[in-house]
Amino acid sequence: MDKIIGFIGSGNMGGAIIGGITKAGLVSPEKVIAADMSSSALENLSNRFHICTTTNNLEVAEKADILFLAVKPGIYPIVIEQIKSSVKKDVIIIVIAAGMKIQIIEEQFGRDIKVVRTMPNTPALVGEGMSAICPNKMVSEVEMEEVKSIFNSFGESEIVGEYLMDVVTGVSGSAPAYVYMFIEAMADAAVTEGMPRTQAYRFAAQAVMGSAKMVLETGIHPGELKDNVCSPGGTTIAAVCELENKGMRTAVISAVKTATAKSKEMSK
Repeated sequence: MDKIIGFIGSGNMGGAIIGGITKAGLVSPEKVIAADMSSSALENLSNRFHICTTTNNLEVAEKADILFLAVKPGIYPIVIEQIKSSVKKDVIIIVIAAGMKIQIIEEQFGRDIKVVRTMPNTPALVGEGMSAICPNKMVSEVEMEEVKSIFNSFGESEIVGEYLMDVVTGVSGSAPAYVYMFIEAMADAAVTEGMPRTQAYRFAAQAVMGSAKMVLETGIHPGELKDNVCSPGGTTIAAVCELENKGMRTAVISAVKTATAKSKEMSK
């Protein structure tokens, strides 16, 4: 890709994306530039990925062909007001904050501008992210392929309608936290039975990773995969019954719906 990719903000998600595109060789490090208020964060990025860094948002805005706004939702109006007169005419603005509708971004720039709303998640840090992508009408098919290649460099991506972005937040964007809680709980139980904690985390995490891979690679319904593990009168079906008794599925469904509702609230 012969484009300059810019980042305003270099937190966990911004850093994950930078790591993904540089490790994948999608662009050379000198074609990536990041701005942040934290000099230590920029120094860390420069040392790890050898990209260009600056504390000046305008420098990134003036150079970037594809510009990631990797700041908190409440900071978007401030950043956009600062850079809107400096970005290139054909720049593609990549939005990665929950609740930031395309229309809001267009209105804040005050002119026709190419916007792609996205929702990645933190497993991008280890090259296993899942990202939803939604462009506005200004973005061409060729440009969308470029955007997808960026997100595919650190995981998988799907193009979705904007009406689904809040659901994506609930089922994917926020989901790593649910999974970490599940892994921690399984490991805690193993520790109570005498397993060393480091070993318990490894067993629990690998079980989750392998199970997820089974769903993705076999295409078999999760319920069928669950049934295949449950021998009549065995340990697994006894554990499944206990999870049902404790309301596991109801709790998970409620959590996803709550996160989705919060995202919708943030979009108003």
